[in-house]
Order: sequence, then structure tokens, then C-alpha cells
Amino acid sequence: MKAMCIDEKKDFVWQDVPDPVCHGEFDVKLKVEACAVNRADLMQRAGIYAPPEGWPLWPGLECAGVVLEAPANGRFKPGDRVCALLGGGGYAEQVVVPEGMCLPLPKGFESWEAAGIPEVYATAYLNLKIVGEIKKGETFFINGGEGGLGVACIQLAKHVFGAKVVAQVASDANGEFCKSVGADVVSNRFTDDLVATLKANPPDVAIDPVGGKLMGPCFATMNMLGRWISLASMAGSETTIDVNLLWRKNLRLIGSTLRRRLPEEKALILAGLARDVWPAFEARKFAPYIHKVLPIIEATEAHAILERGENRGKVVLKV
Repeated sequence: MKAMCIDEKKDFVWQDVPDPVCHGEFDVKLKVEACAVNRADLMQRAGIYAPPEGWPLWPGLECAGVVLEAPANGRFKPGDRVCALLGGGGYAEQVVVPEGMCLPLPKGFESWEAAGIPEVYATAYLNLKIVGEIKKGETFFINGGEGGLGVACIQLAKHVFGAKVVAQVASDANGEFCKSVGADVVSNRFTDDLVATLKANPPDVAIDPVGGKLMGPCFATMNMLGRWISLASMAGSETTIDVNLLWRKNLRLIGSTLRRRLPEEKALILAGLARDVWPAFEARKFAPYIHKVLPIIEATEAHAILERGENRGKVVLKV
């Protein structure tokens, strides 16, 4: 088969690699029809985010396609259409994944659309429901609302968990877009005062993939018992936090990742996602917002779209 490998210059090369083999008792082999691009892929290509042990060296954290091989008494059979959460390896013609990390395509979804579900919606569900313990009527803040993760967080927080949603965005146009998918309040990172916005709308739960110096002042705006969840530090790894706030307000500052969790943990997260979110997908209450679909041989351009910050929602590669 072919996979989109990374050469010594950090350029993509569509080249022959060995076909994947099912080793575990509950492994499933998929023919990949589409995979989606995530910022973790950009980090992996840059050499700063290696895949977990046992996963392919080429990127790809989520995909959709057709089952080629499956356990005799498993949940899936050859020919079933599924989407899957991966530790890596989605930029390829085939991939092997534990059965528990696969989900049936929501009814009515095409592979190019469903490929944008597993990573961002599992991340959103994990951090809103399991880590953040969000409750109906609470206020939720997402830093970077227009991206694939941001859209998923806004949709779930608003339409599944019944929260008020505040989003920081990169432009007024992106702010209007985020309102169209469920945000109640938006703040333009270049023209608005985010701290003032959060003081007026104190968050109970925040998901922050941005970090940077502004994180500390924003953290200070949280309601009592607030939960600030840090996923990454795209704006920098240093900030100043008044630690007295932790006990005065009973706040929690939580680091969270999905990729490094065990397959068994991921299977439980996906089971919850299927239970709580699949009905809304199938009723078309909301869906992944797909910014652009490109052939996999244009993976370099797909990464460039994210690097330039142009995307609203997901960029997908068709295999």
C-alpha cells in the first residue's frame, strides 16, 4: 500500500510501505477513504510530537472507510463503513486499529464528512463531559472557536450539554461563523479585550489549546469551582498564575491529552460519544464543518491551510 511519509527534509512523500497486519485479537483492518488533518499532525511533521509506540510513523489521527478484516465474533464485519480514532497512520490507503476505537458512520454521512469526527469530537467530549464535568446552564469558554476542535466544542457544549458558550476568534467574520454553530459571545483576539469579556461572562469550564501569557489573567476570571483544561500552548508555554486563586475559588487547572491514553480508555470515550452525540448527528442537529476536501497527494497544502490559520472547521484528505 501507499502512505504519506515524512522525509528527512520534513516534506511529504507518497510512497510504498508494507501493508498493515492485524496482530491483536480485536484488531480491525480498514481501507481508508478519507482522513482529516489536525494540528498534532503539524507538530508530528515538525518532529516534536512522535506517535505512541506501536503506531505507524506517518501522521493521521482519524479516518473513515470500509472494514477489510474484522474479528469473527466482533462488532464489525467486512464491508461495514466506519470512522476510527487512531494513534497515527491515517494518511495511508490502509490502517489497523483496535475494534473499540471504531464507530459506525452516522446514518447519512459520507466518509469525507465522517473522517472529521473521531479526533475532535472525542477530544471535545472527553474534556467537556469527563474531565470538565460540565453541567447544564454553566458557562463554557473555548480559545480558538473557529478551528475543527473549536467547532466541535461549541456544538457539544451548546446543543448537547446546554451551556452558555464564549469563544475567542481571529476575526469578526469568524465570530459570526462561531455564532452560527452555537456560540453566544465571541471575542476578537486582535481587537477585543478577552479578559474583560471573560470578566463579564465568567467561565465554569474552559478548554484552552492556546496558552501563552494571557492564560493567567483569563484563568483569574473563572467562577468558583471552575475547571480550566489546557490542551496545548500554541501562543507560548509561559504565563503567570496567582496560585492563591486555586484555593480561594477552589479552581482546577488540568492538563489533558487524548492521543496518549490507552486504547481501552479511548474505547470508553468513543462509546460515550456514540451514546450522547450520534443521535444528534443522525438527526442533523449539527455536523462536522468541513472547510476543504483535498486529495491526499495535496497533504502539504492541507497543512499550509492550518499553518496560515485559514480554516473554519476541518480540512479533509481523500485517499
